[in-house]
Amino acid sequence: MKKILFINQSSELYGSDRTFLLLLHHLDRNSFFPVVILPNEGPLKLELEKLNIQVVIAPVLKLYRDMFRFKNMLQFCKDFFSAFSILNKLHKKHRFDIVYSNTFAVLIGALFSKRNKIKHLWHVHEIIEHPRIIAWFFPKMAYYFSNIIICNSEATKQNCVQREPRIEKKCMVIYNGVPIYDIRSNSKKTDFGFDETDIIITLVGRISRLKGHIFLLKAFKELVAVYSNLKLLFVGSPVPGQEFYLEDVINYIKDNKLENKVKILPFSSSLDDIWNCTDIAVMPSTEKESFGLVAAEAMLAKKPVVATNHGGLKEIIQNNSTGFLVEPNSVSELSEAIITLINSSELRKQMGEKGHDRIVADFSERSYIEAFEQTLNEL
Repeated sequence: MKKILFINQSSELYGSDRTFLLLLHHLDRNSFFPVVILPNEGPLKLELEKLNIQVVIAPVLKLYRDMFRFKNMLQFCKDFFSAFSILNKLHKKHRFDIVYSNTFAVLIGALFSKRNKIKHLWHVHEIIEHPRIIAWFFPKMAYYFSNIIICNSEATKQNCVQREPRIEKKCMVIYNGVPIYDIRSNSKKTDFGFDETDIIITLVGRISRLKGHIFLLKAFKELVAVYSNLKLLFVGSPVPGQEFYLEDVINYIKDNKLENKVKILPFSSSLDDIWNCTDIAVMPSTEKESFGLVAAEAMLAKKPVVATNHGGLKEIIQNNSTGFLVEPNSVSELSEAIITLINSSELRKQMGEKGHDRIVADFSERSYIEAFEQTLNEL
């Protein structure tokens, strides 16, 4: 049995966290023994403990823009020694065969595995382009501190390879898996304060710089002037410490008198009710998504998806078949795609059905787990 130390960058249940939970939920416990490190308490910890998995709270050494200030560097050093002390005790008890780091956001796994000569697997979920020094640094660090790098899309892999060509021989792509099930919900649009005759456009995701909330609002402002029954639903919360992005969204809504047309709901771990009331799912990301798990989940729910034509979204959505891919930051293209779907309920249904079939065929949880278990065994 292989003993694996899993390290995750947060205790929430957003995209990479849900993918991480999916892996741990289905991992063959007769072949693999997991211990998980999380940076704090949260819903992910509760879900993992339901699976009878040991979870330990410890610093994961996140690299961030302001860490080079004296105060933050001092804290980083304290966290470094604290984390190593905790991990050394765990390693003495379990003698880990593999260390798994989920996302580039965590550094402790790379450093600890190198220090103790343990095999290290880095699971990359990011396309980092800014700041340039960070975009340059991480692929080089991954090359020196990993035995294998798993990327969640070809776009993620190419972003690493173009900055560190030597990394290609250590890289492989395993697409994120989506739990395949029939969405069962009796929710109505009226449950969310809408009318049943309304057409609901939904954006699920963190309220952040790259998710494109303002971009979508600009298109929506023009559309709602023509389609009075059009409503917009945002589901998600800002990153702690970045609440100003939410303030920007709220201010835009107020300035353009859209309060009665737009609803913002906090993050939800279950989206079945949301998708049941959605007519059109939109992922208007202004920067490249490494994968686009929300798009895959919307497609599984038989919803047509309008998304920007870059990053991993290009590998999930088939343009003019399961949805539409539009030029990033092009309000006119985004509006045009949404109008096409507004005007045809039959097209929305056809694209939704095709999207569902594509997810079942190419992005199932089973193929994801099998590929991961094979890689862990080979490592």
